[in-house]
Formats: sequence, structure tokens, C-alpha cells
Amino acid sequence: MNYETLALATDDRGVLTVTLNAPARRNALSARMINELTALAEAEGASARAVVLQGAGEVFCAGGDLSWMQAQIRADREGRRVEARRLAGMLDALNTMPSPLIGRIQGGAYGGGIGMACICDVAVAADTTLFGFTETRLGIIPATISPYVLARMGEGRARQVFMSARVFDADEAVRLGIVARAVPLADLDAAVEAEVAPYLKIARGAAARAKALARSLGPRIDEAVIEASIDRLVEAWESPEAEEGIAAFLEKRPARWV
Repeated sequence: MNYETLALATDDRGVLTVTLNAPARRNALSARMINELTALAEAEGASARAVVLQGAGEVFCAGGDLSWMQAQIRADREGRRVEARRLAGMLDALNTMPSPLIGRIQGGAYGGGIGMACICDVAVAADTTLFGFTETRLGIIPATISPYVLARMGEGRARQVFMSARVFDADEAVRLGIVARAVPLADLDAAVEAEVAPYLKIARGAAARAKALARSLGPRIDEAVIEASIDRLVEAWESPEAEEGIAAFLEKRPARWV
């Protein structure tokens, strides 16, 4: 497949590096990027010895693409459900991908960007990275990422940052469980390599089965849970708050509730 929003590189060890490659949009999740990530998880990603996920430019991932979200405000309910299910399907595909997934997080991870970190088996971040569930500033909620966020963080820790849109630093992201470690940017590649290296010495099939076992014993993320998260996102997109919040952001003005 030819990817427009992703850059792929496989080294001679079979380690695949996937770069979210839309730096001008801060690697925001557009419909095309969502489709391409889903395809990747089902093809190249599934056969790699390990997969490293990173972002081009200064920000790992700024969350959902605002023009894509604005289109959902104008769409009918069925159109919204199609797009919400597209996003949920991508997250599920990456979360259940048999290959180990290691996140290399730098610059910023906001909204869906934190969701992307939480579907990684392990994520490491530059210590200057900023994080935030910024959806509520826009009148929406972190819906389809919520099963993975809660599985990673637990309810108690998630509630400290899940609703407030507060931006927090990498040290707090470690404490909350979003990332395993925060290191100086100059050491980030070495930290990622330290996470990759053990997978080069083990049976790939056993690693995949162990990952599936861990997922089956963890918090329930089945079709019903995913469908409920889709319902919540559609409801949020249909709210007057979402229309006002996204319009205010695009018009570079405070929302009415500020």
C-alpha cells in the first residue's frame, strides 16, 4: 500500500518504524491517517518483529484533525457513526496487533495522541513532552480512546486529568502510567532501542500469544465497550457545545463558556 500520511522504514532486524508524517498539521488524526494506520496494523505492522511509532516534526500527535471533526458537526448521524467507527476500529487494530508496539513520544501528545500512547505496549517520552486531554475545551469528550486510556491509567489516575483539559508534563505522565519513562530528548532513541532489543531474542509467536493473553486478562475492551465509546463520541459531536467549541477554536476566539 502507498501511504500518504505515514512514513515506513524496516531495518535488517525486522523492526518497523512508523512515522506519523503530517508535521504541518502536528500529526493530527485525519480520516486518511486513520485509514492508513488501520491498514498498517493489519499488514506490515502485524508481520514486523517490533514496531516503533513516532511523529515527524515537533509534536508526536495533536489528537483529532479539527477539519475532520468540524465535518462531523455538519454530518448526519449515520455519517458521524461511520467516522466514529473508523477511529475506533483503528485504535482496536493497533491495540490488538500481534507485534510489540513501542511508542516514541516527543513534543506533545494531546487528546487522541495520548490514546495512541496508551495503545502502545510501552511508550517512552522526551522529558520536555507535554500531554493533555484537551477535548473538553472543544465541547467534546475523549470517547473512543477511553477504553485504552482507562486500561493503562486506571480510573482513579485518569480522573485527575481526563475531564479538565489540563496540560501536564512528562514526569506526571510517568506517574499516571501513560508512559513508562521520560528521558532527555538526546537519550530518547537509546531508550526506545532498549525497549526494542529484548524482542530480538524471543520467539515471535510466543510474544504475540503472550500479548493476546495479557489483553484477554486485562480490563474488558470488547465489541460492546467499543460500540459504547462510539455512541458517546457521536453524542458529543451532536451537542451544541461541540459546535461552539470547535468553531471558537477555528475562529481563534474564546468559547462562550470561558
